[in-house]
Amino acid sequence: MTVELKQVTAEQLPLVRQAILDIHVEVRHHDFGLNNAFNSRARFDERLTAYSSRPGWSAVMGYEDGRPVGFCFGVPLGVDTAWWSSMKEPLPEGFTAENGKRTVALNEIVVRKPWRGGGVAWQLHEAWLAQREEERVTLLVNPAAGNGAVQAVYEAWGYSKIGEQQPFPDSPVYASMIRPVRGQLS
Repeated sequence: MTVELKQVTAEQLPLVRQAILDIHVEVRHHDFGLNNAFNSRARFDERLTAYSSRPGWSAVMGYEDGRPVGFCFGVPLGVDTAWWSSMKEPLPEGFTAENGKRTVALNEIVVRKPWRGGGVAWQLHEAWLAQREEERVTLLVNPAAGNGAVQAVYEAWGYSKIGEQQPFPDSPVYASMIRPVRGQLS
């Protein structure tokens, strides 16, 4: 299944914010039953605001016949990032050194149910990465999601688990994963 993909910058976020929030609620709340405070519309909107306020934030929206079917977004890790601070075990020296150009975090990738399983998430992911200049991309995934199936998808896309972290007191403990944006990590 192929969808129309549109790149979105922080300046364009007001044009798609409502669609992102609606898709989040539909998928997280209705499809997956994640009706806790951490996954509330308001808390997700707060995180979206925080991420999109950082330099380099970008998103990709997927559409079919003008209807939004999914999105992904992320932001580069700056020198002062807290991304690695909640790791359960320390990573090797130098691994977490960031300069705003080394690592980009894929904060969210969400696809509405009728478009899942047809490669739409992969299309969103690859279109988003095609615009990135960083060396590597990192993400967090709940290892329990889909009884491990979601993490397995990321592994099939070339990501490797490097540890676990819990970035918010009320968030799950996530598997922290990484892969090259293109080619091999140096």
